[in-house]
Amino acid sequence: MDIDKLFSVKDKVALVTGGSRGIGLMIAEGLVSAGAKVYISSRKAEVCEAEAERLNKIGECIALPADLSSEQGARALADVILERESKLPILVNNAGATWGAPFQEFPDKAWDRVLNLNLRAPFHLSKFLHPLLKEAGSHEDPARIVNVGSIAGFQANSIAAYSYGPSKAAIHHLTKILASEMAQDQITVNCIAPGAFPSKMTEFALGNESTRKMMESQIPLKRLGTPEDVAGLAIYLCSRAGAYMTGNVIPLDGGSMVKAF
Repeated sequence: MDIDKLFSVKDKVALVTGGSRGIGLMIAEGLVSAGAKVYISSRKAEVCEAEAERLNKIGECIALPADLSSEQGARALADVILERESKLPILVNNAGATWGAPFQEFPDKAWDRVLNLNLRAPFHLSKFLHPLLKEAGSHEDPARIVNVGSIAGFQANSIAAYSYGPSKAAIHHLTKILASEMAQDQITVNCIAPGAFPSKMTEFALGNESTRKMMESQIPLKRLGTPEDVAGLAIYLCSRAGAYMTGNVIPLDGGSMVKAF
């Protein structure tokens, strides 16, 4: 058994949405470092291009700015990939949003924005890029879709972000539906459900030292997630080592989901 090949993603092509910051950037950097050719997308073109330029010093990374909050935006990004590539071994659906407001003030547009990006965009991209994923998949080495959910999709603690947790619960369930649908095409679909990681989305809490320490104290492993943690899991899922896994939602949370309260 060749262990290096078992965990290799070298020369594979990947698209990572929301790949210019947070969890998406951690995954993108891990894949680039492991020898994959990685496209990253994000709504802010300057940030996307700057991060791609930085990652190009490590390996191969291409910026494809895109607004995935509409079906048209997802189609436009898929069309660019379809023009550039004949097959796509890896799709990481990471782009996401949240919205916080008191219960009585929570607006209807907070549902539209969060569900459009967190749920509809992964569905649209998986559908539009299905031909390239199918072309990449084989019996021994399926194509991979990796969705990014959240432990908020399991928990009832909303933190006044009433549309976020339900959107992540929905992407967890959609992962299982797509896994069943796409297995016949040699495409696996799994979902990473992160706990507390430093990111733009968690900056409001983790930027405060006392709040950060309090959060760390509540995690059984007593620390936040690191880029190596999420990149390692993503690489595993996208390598030969993860080829027989599909339909799984994997908490990556330092033990938070099994903590006894």
